[in-house]
Amino acid sequence: MIKVLGIDPGTATVGYGIIKVEAHKPQFLECGVIETQKSMNMEHRLHEIGTDIAQLIAEQKPDICAVEELFFFKNITNGISVAQARGVIIYEIVKAGVPLLEFTPLEMKALITGHGHASKLQVGQMIKSILQLDTIPKPDDAADGLALAICGYLATRNKKWIHPGLQ
Repeated sequence: MIKVLGIDPGTATVGYGIIKVEAHKPQFLECGVIETQKSMNMEHRLHEIGTDIAQLIAEQKPDICAVEELFFFKNITNGISVAQARGVIIYEIVKAGVPLLEFTPLEMKALITGHGHASKLQVGQMIKSILQLDTIPKPDDAADGLALAICGYLATRNKKWIHPGLQ
């Protein structure tokens, strides 16, 4: 059995999803969000994110973490703050000694749906199907965390990273 933690970085909301895989069957464990208050100074928000991620890793003991890579589209100011949060998240993963995989949004969508330009709804429907859930996970940030966790597992199947429990 392996456990995979997927993380969708942000400053106001960090989405996460945790799956376990036994006999090549991904199973839902948990998903949710880490939220910070917009009224907080950035350094306090980053500290809160780091503390919460470290606690999540300590409690869940994942074998792999998958984090979304950043892309800058229009709002570079928002992109910089998300990059700072992503740096704190990656720091906590590396500090905990957990192997890290990274996926762009395009790669994540392609792995989950077979199409890199899939809609949020299509991604959600595939997460629901893969994990045999009754409903599409909400909010979207938590669903993205689950999608990244699934990508982390699928990458092991594609031999990008091999966990001894999957050989």
